[in-house]
Amino acid sequence: MNKRTLALLAALGATTIYGLNHTIAKGAMPDYVGPYGFIMLRLGGASILFWAISFLGPKQHIEKKDWLRILACSLLGMAINMLAFFKGLQLSTPINSSVLVTITPIIVVVLSALFIKEKVTLNKGLGIFLGFVGALGLILFGAEIRQDAPNIPLGNILFVVNATVYGSYLILVKKLLEKYHPLTLMKWLFTIGFVIAFPVTYPEYSQIEWATLPLWVYGVIAFVVIGTTFMTYLFNVFALTQLRASTVGAFVYLQPLIGILFALFSGKDELTPVKILATVLVLLGVYLASRKPKASP
Repeated sequence: MNKRTLALLAALGATTIYGLNHTIAKGAMPDYVGPYGFIMLRLGGASILFWAISFLGPKQHIEKKDWLRILACSLLGMAINMLAFFKGLQLSTPINSSVLVTITPIIVVVLSALFIKEKVTLNKGLGIFLGFVGALGLILFGAEIRQDAPNIPLGNILFVVNATVYGSYLILVKKLLEKYHPLTLMKWLFTIGFVIAFPVTYPEYSQIEWATLPLWVYGVIAFVVIGTTFMTYLFNVFALTQLRASTVGAFVYLQPLIGILFALFSGKDELTPVKILATVLVLLGVYLASRKPKASP
């Protein structure tokens, strides 16, 4: 099997893990592990794992002038981003989360236009509009009466916060990735994120009754820490070494499909006309917003 095929499988693997995570992680919340308790496990576990394999990368020292940017990236990409997503997942449904988190490319286009003055073409503008109409439709009209989803509108808003904050993180981290090896960055970003989020996450973490947790909950925790947080990053990094960023980015369209199908087959969620229409609008919006214009002859 050649490296390109392996890279495609790695990108597919990362997208599949993300798609499954929406339903799997929600299954343990909040009865066994609170959303913020999950984030302490996720940040702490990933920090340990990235430090453990950091020897695979070069030895690098962070320059003093870059620590402020690293702090901002940890705050946005590791702390607020994860806290908003898992709290939203507790309050809303797997299908809503798998659709709304895919608006990140649209957020990146908007933020790039605002802060680094990137040009917004007609296609991108239409994509932004359609994506936000779909997201707004889910927030305003996607509410259902469900025992496992106590506040769907607020949960959906938190998914949009998650996508916005993560989009900001992607813009900030770009310069750091040009300068430092990914493993050097990840070990510090997750460690600092763990410290920042500790005051918020520790109370729920301390309430976990480890001795009485069912075996399947330990499996969920392992999946979230090792799979969703650690393996997806490694898969995507390997994929980016062999494939174009646009090729890897295209796999974002599979995430809601995998998330929706898994949620339906596991009986954890159901499709409604609003969800179907919102999914179509969001995916069409992401496609238009992230599509590169053809080069002029």
